[in-house]
Formats: sequence, C-alpha cells, structure tokens
Amino acid sequence: MNNELQHALLADVAREAGVSTASVSRVLNRAPHVSSQLRVRVEAAVDKLGYVPHGSARALASSRIGAIGALVPTLDNPIFSTGINRLEQRLKHHDYRLLIATYRYDLDDELEALNTLIQQGVDGLVLIGHDHRPSALTTLKRRRLPFLTCWHSIDDPNWPSIGFDNTAPAQTLAEHLLSLGHRQLAVVSAPVESNDRARGRLQGFLQAAEQAGCAIPPERVVTVAYGIAEGFQAFETLMRLETPPTAILCGNDILAFGVMLAAQRAGVRIPDDLSVTGFDDLPQARFMTPALTTVAVPAADIGYQVADALVARIAGETLPHRQLLDAPLVIRDSTGPLSTTS
Repeated sequence: MNNELQHALLADVAREAGVSTASVSRVLNRAPHVSSQLRVRVEAAVDKLGYVPHGSARALASSRIGAIGALVPTLDNPIFSTGINRLEQRLKHHDYRLLIATYRYDLDDELEALNTLIQQGVDGLVLIGHDHRPSALTTLKRRRLPFLTCWHSIDDPNWPSIGFDNTAPAQTLAEHLLSLGHRQLAVVSAPVESNDRARGRLQGFLQAAEQAGCAIPPERVVTVAYGIAEGFQAFETLMRLETPPTAILCGNDILAFGVMLAAQRAGVRIPDDLSVTGFDDLPQARFMTPALTTVAVPAADIGYQVADALVARIAGETLPHRQLLDAPLVIRDSTGPLSTTS
C-alpha cells in the first residue's frame, strides 16, 4: 500500500464519494436512517482509498471506542482458548472487537499489560481470576472503566465476577475417590502463586482428604508447570515414594494426560492399579484410554455471559455483582474401586 492510501483522511473519503464528511461519519458510525445508496457510495470510497478510521477520533465522536481488552494468563491452556474464542464471537455480535494480552501468571506483567490496553483505547476490560496487583483496581476505578473478572467464585465487593467454584468440585473429586476405597491419595498441582484457581483446587483436595482422616502429606503434593511432560514427570516422582499412591488428583486435564501416559508406559493399569482425575473436561478427556474422570469447567458459557454482561455494564445497566455457573463432576473410566492387591 502506498503512502497516499495509508494517509487517506475522512475528507478524502467524502470527496471520493461526493458527499459531506458528516455523511461519511454517519455511515462509519452506523447511524440509523442511512440510505442504502449513501452507504454503498461511502463504503466503495473507503475500499478504494484504504481508509481506516482513527480510533481516538471515532471515540470522541461516538463516546465509544468499540474495543474490549482481555488479560489472560496464557493461551497455551486450551480451556482459556475456548473461553476467549466464545468471548470474541459474542462481542462481535455486539459490534466490539477484542484485544488480548497475556502475562504468564506474572502479576506485574499483567499490570503493565493493563496499562497498555488502556492507553491503546478500550471500552471495558476482562480479567481472569481474583489475584491482581492492588494498583490494577486503583487504575480501573480512576479511569471509571467497566470491567469483569471471571473463572473464580470469590465474593469481593471490589471485583464483579462471573465464574465458578474451584474448591467445591475439587472436594467432590477427592470424595469420589475416597468413596471408592482409596486412602493413599496424591496431588499433581499447577503452581498456586498468583493463581487462585489452582489454590482453590488444591485446597479442595486437601480438605476432603483431611476430613476423611487420611490427610495428604507434603511429599504427596507435587507442584509442576502446566504441560503433559510435567504431568509425566510428576507421576514418576510419586511412584518413587516408599508407598506409592493408589489415586492421583490432578489440578487440570493436561497434567492428568501426562500422568496417564506415564502410567501406561510404566505398565500401571488405569483404573485397576491407579485412579486418575483431571479438572477442565477438555475435548480430549473423553477420548483418552480410559476416558478421564474430571470436572466440566463452563469455559464457553463464561465467555458468552461475560461478553453480554460487560457490554451491558458499558451501557450503564445494573447487573448482579456476582454470578456463579455450575462446574459438575464428570465420572468416566479413569477412576475405579481400590484394588484388593493395592
């Protein structure tokens, strides 16, 4: 594209279309009662000149930038990708585009990314979880930017949210294993620092075991980075214990996949010799051999509802401060009764 096309102005579009700049603005801002003839002429001029409306100027004219920012720990995790994809699709329905920044669970980096998105121009923001630097809330309030957090269930008057409980389903998973006779439980967890979801799940696992009188000791809790290879290595670590576990609770499905693959390579039968659980219900979970018992995280529903709720907040509507979605237990074949030979 040459410089002339790159620097096309609103007046150039108006001249090319043979209309006023006000008429061009009405078409670009999708004003009501614009004739189809005018719209066709303006859009043809826009296409010919390669005109791109300046975001700041459009915002001044309409009090709306047309963009939503989302701060996501990582897109390596398919469950986040599912939620973000649905969020973006639903925002398009509302005529908003989505700007995404990742921060790898580094809250200082998240704060920097937050400031960058605000500087670029957004009408609202979506944040994952409840762990954030205090300055993030200060910035959002000072800018009076509508925002929502998601993926957690913490009731905080400062942080409106749409999410699910991470602790209670984790307790249910552990109780399921206990009901099958397992007492030698172990946990493979994602790092809990700056990650309230991982902390909540670990808390649920530990609480359920303690309440049943078979507390999980520290050596049976392996914390690893997110990944199949990391789950594979965690299995090997746990199986080297003097008394190996008969059941392993994993903080997410990806870690569970790694544990299951390692067990298969080691000749450990699932669930005959070892029961394994995940947390997410990724599409692959039902196709594992055996299929994985897990918790179904409502990722797509969160994305859809966050989009609708945030757009409504931007419009000045009053909505519930906290909304909770179900995250049900999905029992499949990777869990079974304690073997009499265990």
